[in-house]
Parts: sequence; C-alpha cells; structure tokens
Amino acid sequence: MDGVTDRWPAGGGLLPAARIPGGELAAVAAAADFAVLPVGAVEWHGPHLPLGTDLILAEGFAGESAAAGPGPRGVLFPAVAYAACPGQTRPWPGTVAIRPEIAVGYLADVIEGIVTAGFPRLLVVNGHDANMSTVRAAMEWVSGRRTASLLLVNWFQLVTPAETAELYGAPPARGHGGAYETSGVLGFDPGAVRLDAATDLPPKPKLPVAHPYVLVESRPDPWQGWSGHVSLASEEAGRTVRALAAERLRETVAAWLAAPLPSPPTADPLPTGGES
Repeated sequence: MDGVTDRWPAGGGLLPAARIPGGELAAVAAAADFAVLPVGAVEWHGPHLPLGTDLILAEGFAGESAAAGPGPRGVLFPAVAYAACPGQTRPWPGTVAIRPEIAVGYLADVIEGIVTAGFPRLLVVNGHDANMSTVRAAMEWVSGRRTASLLLVNWFQLVTPAETAELYGAPPARGHGGAYETSGVLGFDPGAVRLDAATDLPPKPKLPVAHPYVLVESRPDPWQGWSGHVSLASEEAGRTVRALAAERLRETVAAWLAAPLPSPPTADPLPTGGES
C-alpha cells in the first residue's frame, strides 16, 4: 500500500476526519470510498437515559458502517450534535432545540462542505427521528448543486417492528425512550443507562390502521417527555439490536458503494435553440 491508504491500518474501516492533516486531505479523499456523518440531538429521553442518547446511537452505528479489515475505506466526520426537536420534548430539561429552518440550512452547509472536500459519497447515520425531514431537505438542496450520492440511514428502522415484538413481547417497545431505544444505548454504553430510575409508562396506542401515516400532536397522554416499557430493556437485547442493525447498515453501504455515482446536476434542463 502507499502511504495514504496505510492510514487505514487494517486496510478498511473508518478514519477520523478531524485527525487528517490538511495537506493530506486530497489524497485521503481520493483513496476513501465514502464519508460518514452521524447526526443526533441533545434531548430529554426520561430520567433513565442520557441527554446524548441520540448522539450515542448515531455515533455508535456510524462507527459500525465499515468493519475493520479488508473492505471499504470510510472517513468519519464529527457528529452534528444539535437538532430541531419536537414540541413534545422541547419543554423538558436538557433538550437543546434549534429551529427547523436553521437546522436545514446548517445541515445543508455541513453536507455541502463534506462533498466539496472531495467526498461525493456521504452516508448520514441518524439517531434522532426529527432529523429525517431536515436532513433529507438539506440533501435535496445539495444534490442540485454538487455531484453527490447522499445516503440517509436511520438506525431505528434497521430492526423491524416484528423483530422488536419478538424481543420484547406484546407491549409496544418502539416509543421515545422506550425499551427498544433504551436497549440500543445499552448495546453501546451500558454505564450511561439507569434502568431503575423510571417505571413503565405505557405509550398512547397507535391508530388501528395498517397503512402508514404521520401523526403530530402537542402532547400525547401518558407522556413525561418519554414513554414506554423500560423494564423490558436489557443489555442482552441491546447487543442483539446492535449486531442486527449494524449488519444491515453494512449491507446497505455495500450495495450503495457497488452502484455507480450519479451524473453532475443539470444546470439548464430546458431545451435551447428553436425547439418548441
């Protein structure tokens, strides 16, 4: 290997962008297969979970996106820590929320900056549901300005509701601060969780329909800035969630890297000359 690719000691995996000397950036970018950006939030998740729950999960799964060893070479950028937060969590202590319009503009600048630095393929690993709309809006804006392939993956969606039902049984587990999210944190940082600090708070039932929908409400009931059956969470479940979601994330990345890069954005799609 040459000196640049030697920066990935195992031949693959992730290299921290913050440690790349400026004079070597162009060579590292040319040798890398993709860049990774974790996006999370600083947000109340109940008395049992840390304020950085979404950051722990975003950074944790971002770190799983390329296994060490022969394989894809990624460059891991520092996480976006602050995000737009829903009205349901903004009043709770420790939540640091920014306005959605600020979030979109900020994310657009960050994403375009990474692409401009020489990384046309950028994987965004999300740990905060509200980021799905703001990150996508930012991606759409950048994709019209730069040649880029921008992949957004939400760790929460990598394990299906049917699979979490197998893990936790009949009670709903996928609420904010519930058993599934709590187990996810336990899979990366067990010491950050206080399982004995919260009692179960059964979430409001979903609508009795099979088709997808988005329901935004001021404050569901019951609700304490979180809801769920925390007693169902465990380190064992967390290890299962981490392994399963990480495997699927790497499968997604491999399929994405195997596809060709897009063409440059079109500056003027309208016909020219005398065509009608």
